[in-house]
Amino acid sequence: MKAIMVMYDSLRRDLLSCNGGPIYTPNFERLAAHTVQFDCSYVGSLPCMPARRELHTGRYNFLHRSWGPIEPYDDSMPQILKENGIHTHLATDHYHYIEDGGATYHSRYNTWACYRGQETDTWVADLTPNPTEYSPHLIGTKNMNGTLAAMRRRGGWQNDRNRTALHENKDYPMHQTFDDGLDFITRNAKYDNWFLQLETFDPHEPFNAPESFQERFFSPDEPFVPDWPPYAKVEEDEAVVANMRKKYFALTQFCDEQLGRVLDKMDELDLWKDTMLIVNTDHGFFLAEHKFWGKGMCPNYEELVHTPMFIWDPRSGAANLRRSALVQTIDLAPTLLDFFGVAIPKDMLGKPLTQTVAKDEPVRQYGLFGYHGSPIGITDGRYTLLRAVADFNVQMHEYTHMPTHMRGLFSVEEMKTATMAEPFLFTKGAPVMKIDARVNPRFEKAQGQGEDLLFDIKNDPQQQQPLENEAIKEKLLLAMAKILKENDAPDEIYFRYNLQKPV
Repeated sequence: MKAIMVMYDSLRRDLLSCNGGPIYTPNFERLAAHTVQFDCSYVGSLPCMPARRELHTGRYNFLHRSWGPIEPYDDSMPQILKENGIHTHLATDHYHYIEDGGATYHSRYNTWACYRGQETDTWVADLTPNPTEYSPHLIGTKNMNGTLAAMRRRGGWQNDRNRTALHENKDYPMHQTFDDGLDFITRNAKYDNWFLQLETFDPHEPFNAPESFQERFFSPDEPFVPDWPPYAKVEEDEAVVANMRKKYFALTQFCDEQLGRVLDKMDELDLWKDTMLIVNTDHGFFLAEHKFWGKGMCPNYEELVHTPMFIWDPRSGAANLRRSALVQTIDLAPTLLDFFGVAIPKDMLGKPLTQTVAKDEPVRQYGLFGYHGSPIGITDGRYTLLRAVADFNVQMHEYTHMPTHMRGLFSVEEMKTATMAEPFLFTKGAPVMKIDARVNPRFEKAQGQGEDLLFDIKNDPQQQQPLENEAIKEKLLLAMAKILKENDAPDEIYFRYNLQKPV
């Protein structure tokens, strides 16, 4: 048996043409005809590396930890496969894997490759003085505070440097990543027992697509240079919004082309008979919906948390079908272990989707999602409750053996707050450091204090009309508290969100 995962970053489900969206994506349409597509797929932990920790461990990350690496006590799906004779290979351009906050993920695989140059990857070293205060690719910089503006300025300059190495389509990191994955497939198709994770950072911002894709949306006589929105309220006019969306559309079509290369290779080598194919993403992205760009700064609406997921399982042969069962990122690790006949660790709370693919059998009634210390969402697929922080004064903590942030170690000042906490159910009997968390204030206050939002997704998919229904809200809150207990959430979670801890 063999398995391929094609993973994108910030891919919007609702914008793909296979779901009636405005982006013509013929290869996603091909994919939908050859797989089962999940209509009720949701994220768990946000954003990038928290989602990837879920992909490895099959359990929620955000209740105990923000952005961080694989922990010593974690069950890592690729490593478990490796230890059971399944060769695992990671081909990626997701540069966060080689920064401090993600540097334990790639080494869980037998082999790996990372292609440089995405976003603010510290790659091209050019000390030429910057010609402008801000990169021309940035919008939304004028009203940011000094610290954020400085960070964004530096990131824009580094990205400008990286772009100097991109001349043809084949130079782009995503194209090189798919080249690597296709080379792995070609060389190893005749062998059994391997898993390829072919993962790209696109269509994550900046929306830098090759000219051949941008020409589909922009006239050479009327170029639009910016392609990098902030995580902020939309203050730009309708023309800028429309053009920024076109930039995202162009990059998504580049993603679609790369997917087509994988489908072509599977056709060429007749891999459909014995190879599982999973196509997924970590989360979506706001393109001015709800008057916001990006993520984190506003409530976790559907555009961010309701994701595309496609699975082909040769054992059932189910294809060109849709499934209504509620599934999440945490289900992918147990699904792959089950496919290869490897025992699923008891600490993985996700469920294998074998029978969900085959017969739409449900694996859960509710799904939880959110950022560490920020508003928590819960859905049953029909109703979604976005629970705001009830008390900002309740101190959150990082529970970890690996005190790193995205791009650096925890500071000495942070480490001075460290104490040892009793083991959690999933730490294999090991106590963990308990360190005062520094929750992003923009994210934790995205809804305001105690400002819950309840929606009927079936009748209000755009989430424009919040419900006032105490019975439904109470039912979802009870379910949320139950899930927290199942995940051995720390007591501060219940206080911070004003939830009653189940007995």
